[in-house]
Amino acid sequence: MAIDPVCGMKVDEKKTVHKSQYKGVTYYFCSNTCKVNFEKEPEKYLKQKK
Repeated sequence: MAIDPVCGMKVDEKKTVHKSQYKGVTYYFCSNTCKVNFEKEPEKYLKQKK
């Protein structure tokens, strides 16, 4: 299971259709809303993880 970098939910990488590539890494999302928010400001959400 992957973790949605926006909301922190667990996401099944094999089932979700909401995914995005950033700097060669694939990120998985629980919803299109989280995906769109991530794509607008990916660094904001990646910094929160650290």
